[in-house]
Amino acid sequence: MFLEVLELDLSVLSSVSFRRGSSQVERMLGDPTTLSLDRALLPGGPKPGFSCMMVLQAVGRMLRKSKTKPNGKKPASEEKKLYLEPEYTRVRVTDFEFKQLVSLPQEIDLNEWMASNVTTFFNHINLQYSTISEFCTGETCQTMAACNTQYYWYDERGKKIKCTAPQYIDFVMSSVQKLVTDEDIFPTKYGKEFPSSFDSLVKKICRYLFHVLAHIYSAHFKEIAALELHGHLNTLFIHFLLFVREFNLLDPKETAILDDLSEVLFSEDSREAAGATGGAQNHVKER
Repeated sequence: MFLEVLELDLSVLSSVSFRRGSSQVERMLGDPTTLSLDRALLPGGPKPGFSCMMVLQAVGRMLRKSKTKPNGKKPASEEKKLYLEPEYTRVRVTDFEFKQLVSLPQEIDLNEWMASNVTTFFNHINLQYSTISEFCTGETCQTMAACNTQYYWYDERGKKIKCTAPQYIDFVMSSVQKLVTDEDIFPTKYGKEFPSSFDSLVKKICRYLFHVLAHIYSAHFKEIAALELHGHLNTLFIHFLLFVREFNLLDPKETAILDDLSEVLFSEDSREAAGATGGAQNHVKER
């Protein structure tokens, strides 16, 4: 049977781009010491209605466009990471010591603990995403990206599928929902055993859930902050990250894209509850 874990109150969550380098522009403009600008841009000499200033303005507009995406937004690498601003990183919805939340209680079966926590994380992350889902569309989020990392979905045959963020997240939530409600994988009846593949399935679920959190932070934190839900998101992220570290459920390389955030959230300067930065513990289960 699933064990009840301490849940945080999250009930309030209910056109073409031209790219030209400077060298290309110089070649287009020619050598100003040998050619006039008008003749360099307009073979055969200047034409009525055109002036050097007009052409330069057009080139300037073209170069400014090259710094943005087709939808007018700057690439993620150039955008300021709003979620790292102190006014947001300091906010939590509880002062509880998270280390106590993730540690395996004595005399509690490891699989039961994992199943209970993973199910809770799934429900909370799904709820958190639902608050900004109207802003995550195929037009605004054309790929499933987070901090310059693009994720692809793999179908049951292992075929890689490039999809929009809302499509990817729908795949994640649907597949995880199917797993956590499967009695053969997440048993709820007394005496029913967990499958031998349970560990790998839990790691797979956690990887997918991290992708969703990473996308929310990198692509929709502005909306999260506007809704004043950043405290809930920070609390959920801290709890989730400590849990996966405690049981080594994710490769550190997988979560590296948000290392800057985790360092700030777990730092003593931003939070006194920095005991959370302790090293991960290995829980080896006898087979």
